[in-house]
Amino acid sequence: MRAEVQHVADGTYLVHGSNTNWVILTEGDAVTLIDTGYPGDRQLLLESLAAVESSPEAVVAVLITHAHNDHLGSAEYLRSAFGTPVWLHEAEVPHARREFLQQVSVGEVLRNVWRPGVLPWMVHALRSGGTEQHPVTAPEPFPGTGPLDLPGRPVPVHTPGHTVGHAVFHLPDAGIVVSGDALVSGHPTSRVRGPQLLPDMFHHERARAVASLDVIETLSADLLLPGHGPLHQGSVKAAAQLARERAA
Repeated sequence: MRAEVQHVADGTYLVHGSNTNWVILTEGDAVTLIDTGYPGDRQLLLESLAAVESSPEAVVAVLITHAHNDHLGSAEYLRSAFGTPVWLHEAEVPHARREFLQQVSVGEVLRNVWRPGVLPWMVHALRSGGTEQHPVTAPEPFPGTGPLDLPGRPVPVHTPGHTVGHAVFHLPDAGIVVSGDALVSGHPTSRVRGPQLLPDMFHHERARAVASLDVIETLSADLLLPGHGPLHQGSVKAAAQLARERAA
């Protein structure tokens, strides 16, 4: 397969990998990369950079919404091969080092394998390196608060629940929220289409994940770039409200 690269705004691209999305922000020759897909998505990741006329050498920082394997997959590769810094919320830094793991277990997936979509999703996850561990040797916390001095000027916003240090990225000038797994628009294990939380088994603390929708609701934006599912156009505030209603 090939990665689907979608130009959503000036210098902003949503990339659909095998089952996970990542985002490329460009400014001149420099790139900010938000998330990296599964370990098995590496070739797709490199192809997506080439598709926007860039390269891994041009990535000035990798920002990670959270340290699950389907988002962290090639972060250590980029750090070790190209010296690219990998930044996360301070609470997620030890997760990226794999000092602990807040990720659905194989046993829990097997207990839910009767649910529609779970078995094919599980097979894909295993084939894509979903149970492999690729810890980041030297992850770093976001430097300070407010907009990061990177292409796109993303603003990290702490949205715990899916993991303890999950963060979304607000691009206020572009009216965009890159939401990782705090708010998605679809998933192979969900029959729901449109704004929603992931199924319960994927959240470390579901109640906090629901509460973090209140934070997302305050972000002024009309484009949602989720970690799973298609681009969502429309009020992000309304999207967060709908996801809360569905979670209830």
